[in-house]
Amino acid sequence: MKIQTGDSVKILLGKDRGKTGKVLRVWTKEDKVLVEGINMYKRHVKKTAQHEGGILDIPKQINISNVAFMCPECKKPTRIGMKIEADTKYRFCKKCKEKIVVKKEKK
Repeated sequence: MKIQTGDSVKILLGKDRGKTGKVLRVWTKEDKVLVEGINMYKRHVKKTAQHEGGILDIPKQINISNVAFMCPECKKPTRIGMKIEADTKYRFCKKCKEKIVVKKEKK
């Protein structure tokens, strides 16, 4: 899968069309991604000993075909290509032909 955790993506379809966000998690078998602040739904939760009750905002998965990768160099939604040079595989932007390097945040 060409979209990875930490990538910036633009939403192409749905209620959040046009918004951008960072990918929090990727499900490769289901072809779905979880994007920060996108596809939020309300969940009514009863009060328990562990947490307070109320209405929570929960992010839900979105299909990978409904997002486009945002190139960090040219700042445009683009497709991603793969290249192998000197035994190293890397991703590149199809519009500006620059290598894609995304810094991963440690938890």
